Amino acid sequence: MDPKNYESRPELLGDRIVLVTGASDGIGRALAVRSAALGAQLILHGRDTAKLEAVYDEIEALDAAPRPSIAVMDLATADSGAYTSLADSLMDEFGRLDGLVHNAGMLGDRFSIEQYDAVTWQRVMHVNVTAAFALTQVCLPLLGESGDPSIIFTSSGVGRVGKAFWGAYAVSKFATEGLSQVLADEHRDGKLRVNCVNPGPTRTSMRLEAYPGENRDELKMPEEILPAYLYLLGPDSRGVTGQSIDAQ
Repeated sequence: MDPKNYESRPELLGDRIVLVTGASDGIGRALAVRSAALGAQLILHGRDTAKLEAVYDEIEALDAAPRPSIAVMDLATADSGAYTSLADSLMDEFGRLDGLVHNAGMLGDRFSIEQYDAVTWQRVMHVNVTAAFALTQVCLPLLGESGDPSIIFTSSGVGRVGKAFWGAYAVSKFATEGLSQVLADEHRDGKLRVNCVNPGPTRTSMRLEAYPGENRDELKMPEEILPAYLYLLGPDSRGVTGQSIDAQ
C-alpha cells in the first residue's frame, strides 16, 4: 500500500485519542480537524490559546465529532514539570493515548554553519528534538495503555540528505529520524509503532518563511497531504514501524 494514496474510511479513528502538537495552524490544524471528522478524540497542543480555540470551534462545528481538549504549552520554555503535568492530566481525563503526532517545529535561520548563531541553534534543536523526546517520554505510559498505539514524528527532505544553509533545522531533522528509529527498535517486539512523515512542499507559514519568493499557488494545501498521517494513525498500519514515509 502506498500511504500517499491511502483512502480513509468513515470512523477510521473512532474511539481513538490523539494528541497533535502544533495543532493551531498548517498541517497540525488540518490533521486535527480531519482526524476529529473520522471519529478521533483530539488533544490540541499549541502555544497560542486563541488559535487553538479557533480549531476547537471548527471541530465542534463538525457533525458528531468528539469534543476536543486544549493543551497550551510553549515547547521552547516548558520545563520538566510542565510535561509531567500534561501527561498526568491526560491520564486522569482519558486513561490512555492512541496516537501522538509531533508536528510542532521551528525553522530557525537559513545561514551557513560558519554564520549560525549558537543561541538560535540551541533553540531550534530544543524545540524540534529535545521537546519531542521529552513529550514522548512522559506519554509512553499513556500509549502503553492503548491496544494499538502510534507515534508520528515530522521529518524533512533536508533531514535525510544534508543541504547547504539549512543549519539547525536540517540537523534537527536528522536527529528526529534517529530518535524515531531508536524508539521503534526499542519497541520492535511490542505493539507501539513509531514512524516519520516527510510532508514535502506544503502551503504553510514555515514554508513561506523558508521560501518567501516561491509561487505558493503551486504548493499543495495541508489538507491534501494527510493520507499518510491517517494511514499511520489508523489500524491499517499495524506492523509498520521504523519507517520514514513521504506524504507527497
